[in-house]
Amino acid sequence: MKVDIIISAGDIKEKKVLDKTVIVIDMLRATSVITTAVANGCNEVIPLLTIDEAMDLVREERSRYILGGERKALKIEGFDCSNSPLEYTSQLVKGKSIVLTTTNGTRAIKGCEGARNILIAAMINGASAAIKAAELNNDLVIVNAGTYDEFSIDDFICSGYIIDCLKDQCDVLLSDIATTAHYIYKNNEDIFGFIKFASHYKRIEELGLQEDLEYCCRKSIIDVVPEYKDGNIRI
Repeated sequence: MKVDIIISAGDIKEKKVLDKTVIVIDMLRATSVITTAVANGCNEVIPLLTIDEAMDLVREERSRYILGGERKALKIEGFDCSNSPLEYTSQLVKGKSIVLTTTNGTRAIKGCEGARNILIAAMINGASAAIKAAELNNDLVIVNAGTYDEFSIDDFICSGYIIDCLKDQCDVLLSDIATTAHYIYKNNEDIFGFIKFASHYKRIEELGLQEDLEYCCRKSIIDVVPEYKDGNIRI
């Protein structure tokens, strides 16, 4: 299996993901939110690009939906939840459809629509995502959402962790950037200690969201792997 990495949502090119298996990562925090919400029993997550799209979708049947997301890491006015995975408890999300729009993560997911499979991953389900990718037995592109179309330390080391898990499942042929991600992870397996250098980490820390940071850095505490297909994310 060939494994490559795209470093931000802004760097996605159709030919790079076409007919590939894709794993989308935005560990701080969109894909951590999606993975948590799906594991806690929501019906689906619907990722959208704009606030207006989200508001339009829920307008006629508001009780069916939970509006979630952020802009500049802050909760959107009029939304039910922010982009904190800790808000998406089973009591809140069970049986609901979540409409999610975020600065980076939902753009990355929508940008991969030419892929054969689009898996949603973070540190919290990294091992299960690797197992699922190995089962699909197709060349893999790990797409980092990044931060405002720039490289993100947190997504990159998460990629390295998933590659490390994948190497336990099958033979891999890593691109140079995938090799680098794996090397960085193997030399910095204390995720929380390493990503403190990330700009996005610092932004979340400034907002007092330390519990989010600690949660998002935990390794493989969830065994579900959400998949995006036909506009919705489900198991």
